[in-house]
Parts: sequence; C-alpha cells; structure tokens
Amino acid sequence: MTDGSQKRYLTRFENIPTKIYNSSFDASKAVAKEIASAIREKTERNELCVLGLATGSTPTSVYSELIRMHENEGLSFKNVVTFNLDEYYPIPPNALQSYVRFMNEHLFDHIDILPENIHIPDGTLEKGDVRDFCLNYEKKIKELGGLDIQILGIGRTGHIGFNEPGSGKDSITRLITLDHITKTDAASDFFGEENVPLKAITMGVGTIMQAERIILMAWGEGKSHIVKAAVEDEKTDKVPATYLQEHSNTVVILDQASSAELKRVKTPWLVGSVNWDNPSIRKAVIWLSQKSGKPILKLTNRDYNDNGMGDIVTEFDTAYNINLKIFESLKKTITGWPGGKPDSDPTIYPERPLPTKKRAILFSPHPDDDVISMGGTFIRLHDHGHEVHVAYQTSGNIAVFDDDVIRFADFVNDFHNDFDLKQEVTETLYQSIQEKIAKKTPGEVDSPEIQKIKGLIRRGEAKAGARYVGLPDEQMHFLDMPFYETGLVKKKPIGEEDIKIIVDLLQKIKPHQIFAAGDLSDPHGTHRVCLDAIFKAVKLLEDEEWMKDCYVWLYRGAWQEWSIEDIDMAVPLSPEELLKKRRAIFKHQSQKDRPLFPGHDSREFWQRAEDRNRNTATVYDQLGLPEYEAMEAFKRYK
Repeated sequence: MTDGSQKRYLTRFENIPTKIYNSSFDASKAVAKEIASAIREKTERNELCVLGLATGSTPTSVYSELIRMHENEGLSFKNVVTFNLDEYYPIPPNALQSYVRFMNEHLFDHIDILPENIHIPDGTLEKGDVRDFCLNYEKKIKELGGLDIQILGIGRTGHIGFNEPGSGKDSITRLITLDHITKTDAASDFFGEENVPLKAITMGVGTIMQAERIILMAWGEGKSHIVKAAVEDEKTDKVPATYLQEHSNTVVILDQASSAELKRVKTPWLVGSVNWDNPSIRKAVIWLSQKSGKPILKLTNRDYNDNGMGDIVTEFDTAYNINLKIFESLKKTITGWPGGKPDSDPTIYPERPLPTKKRAILFSPHPDDDVISMGGTFIRLHDHGHEVHVAYQTSGNIAVFDDDVIRFADFVNDFHNDFDLKQEVTETLYQSIQEKIAKKTPGEVDSPEIQKIKGLIRRGEAKAGARYVGLPDEQMHFLDMPFYETGLVKKKPIGEEDIKIIVDLLQKIKPHQIFAAGDLSDPHGTHRVCLDAIFKAVKLLEDEEWMKDCYVWLYRGAWQEWSIEDIDMAVPLSPEELLKKRRAIFKHQSQKDRPLFPGHDSREFWQRAEDRNRNTATVYDQLGLPEYEAMEAFKRYK
C-alpha cells in the first residue's frame, strides 16, 4: 500500500480532509503560511485577495503570525479585501466585545490594509435597515469575485459564523437569534449571560460555501466532540458545520487535543494496523473493558479479536497475560501516599519514598484551583507532614461581582465608624466605589482601586482555604503574574517577567514535587498560560541539581478530568476527606452559588469536582480495581 493510499485508508471515516498538528501554535503557523501565499500570488498577478475572517480565540495566533510576517518578511495587505463572518447585534464598534474592536486589536491596527477594504457587519444599524445591509454585503462579495479563503472556528453547537442549529444550507447573510448555548459560551466576555446580545448578524452557510477555499480550525479538548460530529457524522442542520462535507476544497485543521475523538486517534485499531506500544495497549484495553462492560481480568481472546485487537493477543499469547499486565499497571497508579510511602518499594508506587518528608509546591492558576482540583491531595500531603507551599499565580480579580466590592468597602467603613477610628478616607473611598460601579457598563474595565479590592477579596478567600487545610501563612505565595492584570477577560501574552517570578520561587523553595494545573479546557485560557510559564521555568532550571530530583505532577478537575489511560497517580479520598475538600472550596465565598465566569457547565465548582472525583473512582471500580468513594487524578510531566 502506498503512503497516499494508506493515508486515505486511515482517514476513511472522515468526510472532510483533516490535518492534525502537534500544537495550535504549529497549526496556526501553517494556516497563516497558506493565507500569506495566497496574498503574494494575487499580488504578483495584480489582483485583489478576498479573505473571509473569523473572530474568537481560535484565529488569534493566525493573526499574530500574519502580523509577524508583515513586520519581518514584508508581507503587504494593500491588495487584501476582508469580510468578517459576523457581529453581535446591537453593539457599538468600540465595545469591548465588538468584533470591530477585536479585529482592529488583533490584526488591522498592525498591518497596512486599506481601511476601505475592511468589511464587518454593522451592529449599530436600525433594525429596519439590517436586511438591506445584508443584501448589500452579499453583493459586495460577489462583485469582487467571491471569497478566496474563508477561515472558520466552530462553536459547541457546531455553528460556523453564527449559523446556529437549524440554519439552512443555502442561507445568506442575515440577522439571527443566538442559541442558548452560544449565549452561555459568550457570557464570560460580557461579564454575565444577561449582558449578551440576543441577536447577531452573520454570513449564511450558503455564503460561506461559495468560498473557493475553506479552512476550519479547532483547538483544545473542549472542541473534540463537536469536531468529531462535523467531520465523521452524517450531514444535518442540527450541526451546521457538517454542511462543509459538501464543499470540494475544505480542510479541517486541528491540534492534538481537538482531534481526540476522531476514530483514527481514539480507536486507531478499528481503522487500521497499529504499532502497539505500552500506552496504546493500555488505552485499547481500557476502551475494550468499558465497551464490553467487563472488568479487565474477564476480557477474553474473542473480545480482542472481535474488536480489531487480535494482534495484542498474538504478541502476549493469551488475553489473560495482557489483562494482567494492564491491570497491574493501573493498580500501581493508586496510592494513598501522594508524597511517597515511607520504606516502600519504589517500583510499585507512583511517587518515590525518599526523602520521607518532601517539599512540595502547588501552583494554583486562580485563587481557588488548589482546593477545587486537588484539595484532597493537598490535605493528605499536609497531614503526612510534608512541607507544602501554595503559589497563587493570578489575583483572580476579574471574577468578583461588583456588589461584593461594595459589601467589603461598606464593612471597612462601618468598622472605622464603630471603633471610632479616623474614617474620612474610608467614607470617601466607599462613596467613590459606589459611584464608579453605578456608572459602569457591562464589561467596562474596573478602576485600579476596584481591581485591588477584588484581588484582596480573592486573596482573603485563598488564605482561608489554605488555613483550613492547616497551611501557615508563610507557605502561601501570591504571585500576581503581570500577564493577568489587564482588568479584562483578554490577557496579555506571557512575558519574561512572568517566567522570572516562577523561576525565583522555585529557586527559593527547591521542591521535590511540583503540582500544576493541566486543565487546558479552561475557556478563558488562564490555565494554559500559567502552565506554559511553569514549563518554561522548569526548562530554564533543568540543570539544577535539585530539579533533577523533582517530579512534576499535572492535575485537573475544574474544567475536565484526565482520561483513565492518562493517569499516572490516583489518590483515593474517603467520604470524610471529600467533605473536608468541599468545606475548603466553600471558603471561596465570592465564587459560591454562581461564579462570575461559570463557562458552559451550570454546576458549581465544588459539584463539578466531586462528580469528576467520584466518576474516576467509579471507572476504576468498573475496570475491576478496588472501589473507593472518590479519586483525584494526576499525570506526570517528563
């Protein structure tokens, strides 16, 4: 079989050509390179290059790379005409959430595109003028010969642009009503779902389908299920992205995480031959156990043969041999000693026994991730006598409601009054805060003093949670990494100062264990940036003697959980420990009941964490391993 035919065989379940890159950064560079090539080819022919552009977090790295090419490689945009997919309605162009502002900040302000060549749906129109505007938008595209390249992201409902489920294949640019899920996903940008516009102006599916070339991009685990539906499932108006299966020149560009549900990634043994190594065997056996409903040790030769896994049995002679191998490997991940069990055999536990008392540093991207994601392990490490430090990487100040600020300012004012202390300053501050909050529009940046108070509220809650575990104040570190301190959901890129803060703290503590958040489905991206800073710091310190004896453990829980095949350490929690973890989470009162940025999951964070911890324990039990109330899971970073 030739390389080409083998690739077609492996991708035969995919109804749209799909390319998978190691990272979203690599994928974005490839997309930017294709766009730049099209612009240059059109320039050589003295023709206009007509681009359909998208907004949201997905294309930002593409735009950054195009800006870099403009600044460093002479890529000119003077022959480029752009048409944006959509815009909220109604919305002024200078609003923080406006796509006009987004495009200016992420691309147009940094390149030499002519202003008259930029087209974005107008969110300020009178409703009676929208229809004519949309028809004229279509006309302009056609007069220029159509879109040369249209780039797309994909929403959780499978929408492209704002073409929600139910959109017709031949739909054109129009005013639509946003789906509830889309509004929920946009709530973070608008500081509350109640502030999200009800409608939007969007190019139609038919408009998009007329583009000569379509590039759909998706990053992260959170998009993996809808990517699978768009690429592998049947066409349906319930998932508008499936219409792209009918386009002759569409490509889907993914990173590893967003490709996780595709058959060739999730179950490659059902697609073609597999090079069976230990990770792939483990993944396949766990899948087979869950699919068949049998514990691992009860799987038979026939179970393997009937599911495209006969090669494994051939290699290990019998199903029992491979069952026992995987069962034992999973059994070794379970430990009640996350800091290492004293005087134990280092080959049967995930953590080494020495030194008996370790220094551990737990990095928490937000002020509550420590107790939400690994509160039980945090408690266990402290109770076992290890020296535990917690580093709160960001202030978390944007995630506090305005009325909490007024409540705390009022407390300070009353405190001074009741104790006959000098109160002119607090009275003035209280009045100033009330006035500023009363005048503030949704999404407007807080004043410096309000940002400070919100940060102090989160800091006080973090201290309360860590103190409840038993941690002394001197082992709590508030890093306030600069990338975060914008007052907006959108953050600055990670900088050298951010990394230096991490490096300095690690050098000071010289830990034997580092715990960091690998929960990359955080919709606001803070977890990803915080983890990147830690990885860069670890890389800089890799030649230090103490770092050579340091294990890095990645936790999840706030937004997702590790799949069983990825787990290297599972820490069981008793019902009492789970309750204590919940009480530690409750110390974060500003995030209780209804956090400001809940994401698409309506449950409170303590409920999400408990459900995920219990589910991990349930899956271990179903695989035939010991039954526990709950488990926190970790993957070792090497």
